[in-house]
Amino acid sequence: MEAVGRDERNEAVRRVVVGVTGTPGNLSALHRAAAEARVRDADLWPVLAWQPPGGELGSRNGLGPSALAACRAAAVERLREVLNTAFGTLKPGVILVGHTVRGTPGAALVDTARDPEDLLVVGTGSRARLRRLVRPSVARYCLAHAICPVLTVPPSVLKADLDAVHRRNVWRIPLDPRELTP
Repeated sequence: MEAVGRDERNEAVRRVVVGVTGTPGNLSALHRAAAEARVRDADLWPVLAWQPPGGELGSRNGLGPSALAACRAAAVERLREVLNTAFGTLKPGVILVGHTVRGTPGAALVDTARDPEDLLVVGTGSRARLRRLVRPSVARYCLAHAICPVLTVPPSVLKADLDAVHRRNVWRIPLDPRELTP
């Protein structure tokens, strides 16, 4: 049997694009994207979207090229930190092509996953009503605008438990020992 090169294969998915932020909930999406890339023998494209301070309007009002270059360099460093946190010395087992894209997260992901053969992986994030009002949903944007399949990854159960403990600590609610037993 003759070996077939990557360019000669007829793959259903060429790239798995995933948005990264570095939050604990987002790490679930990043690991799921890596698993999907391994299964499909596709490249993993983690994308970190960035904007200048004050958004695009702020960049028009006095941020010079050196400030924008510093913002981009900070985004590149943040992407490296996130990938080191996610994978450490263990590599994801696929070709990893990190990208920093200037723009809003949803638009950056949809623009990067522009091929119908790509797979776009996004975390669903918090489902709290107040947070949905303040911050638009990247997952909803991607589902509405992407031309490729979109895989949404719900928050980790451990993340929900961590949030519950955090709320308990903020409100100074005592721990009931019965909650510790299975």
